[in-house]
Amino acid sequence: MTTWLALDIGDKRIGLAAGNDNARLARPLRVLVRRSKNEDFEAIARAAQEVGADELLVGLPLNMDGSEGPQAKRTRKYAERLRRRLNMPLRFHDERLTSFMADQILAQKPRKKDRRQPNDAIAAAAILQSFLDAARD
Repeated sequence: MTTWLALDIGDKRIGLAAGNDNARLARPLRVLVRRSKNEDFEAIARAAQEVGADELLVGLPLNMDGSEGPQAKRTRKYAERLRRRLNMPLRFHDERLTSFMADQILAQKPRKKDRRQPNDAIAAAAILQSFLDAARD
C-alpha cells in the first residue's frame, strides 16, 4: 500500500491532500501560504511525515492541448527540488480541470464563509483522487 501526499503548487499557496491506494480516497489536508523554498519544503516534509507518505504526487498544470507552458515548467523545477530535499519518489499528474472541480465542491458548501476559503487543498485532493481513479482503471 502506498500513501500519497498530493500537492497543488501555486504561485502564492500550496494545497496539500493525502490518501492511499488501498482506500482509494483522497482527503484535503491544508493550504500552505508560500514563503521561502526552505520554509515551504520544511512544512511539506512535516505534512509528509504526519500522514506517513511514501510518495509525492504533484499536479502538473498542462495547457488544454496537453502541452507544457511556463507554469508547468516552474512546477516541475520546484517539485524536483522538493524531491531531492525530501528524498522521496515523485510523480506528476495532469491537473487540468481540478481547480474547476474544487470550485464546484466549494459552491456546494452551505455557508458563504466556507465558500470563500482557498480551494487549493480541495484541488490537491481532486488531483490525487483523479490519479487513484486512473490507477484503478
